[in-house]
Amino acid sequence: MTPQLVGVLAIGALVMLVFLRVPVGAALLGVGLVGYAAIDGWKVALYTLGSTPFDLAQAYSLSVVPLFLLMGVVAARTRLAAELFAAANALFSGRRGGLAMATIGACAGFGAICGSSLATASTMTRVAVPEMIRYGFSPAVAAGTVASGGTLGILIPPSIILVIYAIIAQESVPALFAAALLPGLVLVILHVAVISVMARL
Repeated sequence: MTPQLVGVLAIGALVMLVFLRVPVGAALLGVGLVGYAAIDGWKVALYTLGSTPFDLAQAYSLSVVPLFLLMGVVAARTRLAAELFAAANALFSGRRGGLAMATIGACAGFGAICGSSLATASTMTRVAVPEMIRYGFSPAVAAGTVASGGTLGILIPPSIILVIYAIIAQESVPALFAAALLPGLVLVILHVAVISVMARL
């Protein structure tokens, strides 16, 4: 079988497995292994399956991932997230929708600390959503603001995803951080602008 035909069949098999509700990770692993075996044989495929995860995990740059997780846990357990929210609230107070803008600003700041969207969203949910509901925001708007602000965690550097992507793509980590900074700031400004427009409707 040619590699092109194997690729087409693998994509078809992957789509079929996903539609059959096979977990995506298991589907990717199975299709990748069978596809690799169809091209290079089972011996090479099984050797690659055994060695590649260890080769990738031994990358020195991955040593920052546990430190990101540690920073996120420390920030979540201390009052850092609440203080970030209070500082952003002081910056945006007096504006219509200022509390929602403060939530976006706090999400951006917390995302820069922990580098994870999930940690940003879960931490800011505990801090910001009750406060927004107390000031008259609907639960849907409060949750939507935190959910959209939480996505800033993987874009504003430093970010766990950017480190992992740099290792896999063999790119420079500082170059990816520099490349993600401007889009992250633009996204913060756009979030604030949308909130400002919605608050006036």
